[in-house]
Amino acid sequence: MTTKHENSSVLELERSKSKPPSLYKVLLLNDDFTTMEFVIEVLTTFFSKTMEQATQIMLKVHNEGSAVCGVYSKDVAESKVAQVSAFSIQHGHPLKCHMEEN
Repeated sequence: MTTKHENSSVLELERSKSKPPSLYKVLLLNDDFTTMEFVIEVLTTFFSKTMEQATQIMLKVHNEGSAVCGVYSKDVAESKVAQVSAFSIQHGHPLKCHMEEN
């Protein structure tokens, strides 16, 4: 008598342990030509900062050479950098904005 054995393999569900997406800091860099008022305008317009927050960040940029404007996902950070850069060029300011991994 022949018995037929079926090879049954049990598929184990493996939960992939995905880590949360990397976050990026968006920073403004000091220069000798961009006015403090313009930096405040950038911070209120593109980073939704209050006047008080924008003034504090602007002073940090002025005194320390750079300051973090916000921390975002990669896509949002890239968009903020592009928006600030385009706005600065459009208004004749050399204000530099860049991002780095948090």
